[in-house]
Amino acid sequence: QVQLVDAGGSLVQAGGFLRLSCAASGSIFTINDMSWYLQALGKQRELVASITSIGSTKYADSVKGRFTISRDNGKMSVYLQMNSLEPEDSAVYYCNAAIKLRYWSVDVGYWGQGTQVTVSS
Repeated sequence: QVQLVDAGGSLVQAGGFLRLSCAASGSIFTINDMSWYLQALGKQRELVASITSIGSTKYADSVKGRFTISRDNGKMSVYLQMNSLEPEDSAVYYCNAAIKLRYWSVDVGYWGQGTQVTVSS
């Protein structure tokens, strides 16, 4: 059974930083794209950043220059370094991974359970 466990959320003051982590476990053939999403209270989930298996990255305009996504394929993990945090960054952050369970199977998207980030002004 595949599981994603994300962690690292906390309460932090504006201008501070956090590092989120997400680790996959289970019987996995390979992991393709890995991403971080956020969901603010009462709003839809939205993409923050994504990274391919070879390290190509994309970012939402609102976090460019402040957040950095990275991954460790050996540890089946993805990270989000969040600097210069703003109150508007407050949300539950979810990791997502496109996982191939067998070499012949298609990618299936898995979600972490979410980690709360709260930025105080």
